[in-house]
Amino acid sequence: MAAVLSLLLIALLSTTVTGHEVGSSSNFPLVISTWPFLEAVRAGWKAINDGSSSIDAVVEGCSTCELLRCDGTVGPGGSPDENSETTIDALIMNGATMEVGAVGAMRYVKDGIKAARLVMLHTEHTMLVGDQASAFAISMGLSGPSNLSSTESMEKWTKWKENRCQPNFRKNVIPTNSCGPYHRKKGVNLDEKRCLVEEIAEDMKLSHVGLHNHDTISMAIFDKSGHIAVGTSTNGASFKIPGRVGDGPIAGSSSYADDEVGACGATGDGDIMMRFLPCYQVVESMRLGLEPRVAAKDAILRIARKYPNFVGAIFAVDKNGVHAGACHGWTFQYSVRSPSMDDVEVFTVYPV
Repeated sequence: MAAVLSLLLIALLSTTVTGHEVGSSSNFPLVISTWPFLEAVRAGWKAINDGSSSIDAVVEGCSTCELLRCDGTVGPGGSPDENSETTIDALIMNGATMEVGAVGAMRYVKDGIKAARLVMLHTEHTMLVGDQASAFAISMGLSGPSNLSSTESMEKWTKWKENRCQPNFRKNVIPTNSCGPYHRKKGVNLDEKRCLVEEIAEDMKLSHVGLHNHDTISMAIFDKSGHIAVGTSTNGASFKIPGRVGDGPIAGSSSYADDEVGACGATGDGDIMMRFLPCYQVVESMRLGLEPRVAAKDAILRIARKYPNFVGAIFAVDKNGVHAGACHGWTFQYSVRSPSMDDVEVFTVYPV
């Protein structure tokens, strides 16, 4: 029955899929990343070609983006929260063992992807968060405590404060047009509350999510034998409520990998995406036989049907190196380096 349903889904979706699809089983090693983060992909490619494991190569690639502060939304010195502080979310996953290490809302430590790897290597846990994640990372040898803010992030925060902290991620609170302190709005009946939520959600999607304030590096690397690792790193949404953890450290949302099937990476409105686990959905769809381009579009449309104003994107790559992308609400680009390429190539995907 599952095979029949899979074939029917392929027939329904394959005629209108937008995206790119290239690759073959001879395409290893292979590096794929969200966005035109060229230096990060080059760093991952050099590491995997020099004999590093896929896990170590992902760390090299994502660390490069953290160091370069890609688009101001990866690494320290980027997106400030309501209190002006920058915090880090990161994840790494081994597609051979399904091991995961992650950190969320990590303060004072700039090396997100390295901290995530330490969680995977030196604990039996999957995720550590907040100050305890910072203390663990420092105890394992990472530098800190450090101020993760920068001149740019503080200037951004100051302008936001001058604009009465608008827009922000609050809803159903009073006051609505100031910096708080906020209180619950009481005495709203169900219908009025529903309208209010929809109105605020509409405004938030239009104001908060864009190419330069909601990016994540999500990277997948196949070694020469086809073993896969994935990783993500982000400093999250600008002006998030302190304590917020996005989809970056959530396995199956920002990224996912299984040597037997393939991998996926995601970027966009993490608060929405983590409710759907789109990368887990992509990998499981490919396990059932869907092509990467079909699996990617299906996962994006599952979200868009519930949240028409959703902004996000994913790349999908199967165990043979065939890759594709899908997006909604913006035009998406992802970067690839394979043995057949002289340098990193950028693929553009248009909204479904």
